[in-house]
Amino acid sequence: MEVLKIVLMVVLAIISIVLTVVVLMQEGKSAGLGAISGAADTYWGKNKGRSMEGRLVMATKIMVALFLVIAAVLNIGSF
Repeated sequence: MEVLKIVLMVVLAIISIVLTVVVLMQEGKSAGLGAISGAADTYWGKNKGRSMEGRLVMATKIMVALFLVIAAVLNIGSF
């Protein structure tokens, strides 16, 4: 059981580092003054889910879910 706990702690540390990198790679949500005039409706703006930014958002969601699940599993044994 101790081995599993150590493995989960290492995986949690790796996930937290990867999550930090993925969040820092994302662009800001503010579109600047282009959003006021409607210039944000470009091909890349409409297909953001298929772009690199869309994949980074999906990776962030997956990493957060894994982080929460592993942290909860590790916390169950500490009671």
